[in-house]
Amino acid sequence: MLKVQEIRELIKLIDQSSIDEFTYEQDGEKLKLRKQSKRSVEVQPETVKEEVPVQHTEEVKAPVKAEKQPEPVKEKTAAPEADHENTTEIKSPMVGTFYEASSPDAGPFVKVGSKVTADSTVCIVEAMKLFNEIEAETEGEIVKILVENGQLVEYGQPLFLVKK
Repeated sequence: MLKVQEIRELIKLIDQSSIDEFTYEQDGEKLKLRKQSKRSVEVQPETVKEEVPVQHTEEVKAPVKAEKQPEPVKEKTAAPEADHENTTEIKSPMVGTFYEASSPDAGPFVKVGSKVTADSTVCIVEAMKLFNEIEAETEGEIVKILVENGQLVEYGQPLFLVKK
């Protein structure tokens, strides 16, 4: 039977040639190599083109859904504004993944009702495999945690509400 190196060389030669299929038989053992035809590759872009109008149809529907959503959003933001009078937001200084604890086994850095100082670590935001401890930078009591553990957060996104 052929050695691995010989099979690799055959694959390279067949790939560079116009041969679509190669069969090798020796001592009752058979090796069959087949190239993917170019025709099957050409079919895939046509499938993608067919999906594009479907996406446009969904995009047309999206603004209709968006028109229905602002009313509940306004109601939700009106109530917290009254609660925000004596509170400060701790915002994410970067884009990343929010973690409430230093490890899955450890307890959270803070909970609702926890007292924090300016240098208290409140969470970790992982960005590009670097774990960044986020400090409160304010003093007070945590009144609300605005994100879930493991959630992706954006730059400037509020993470906690702190009552002074």
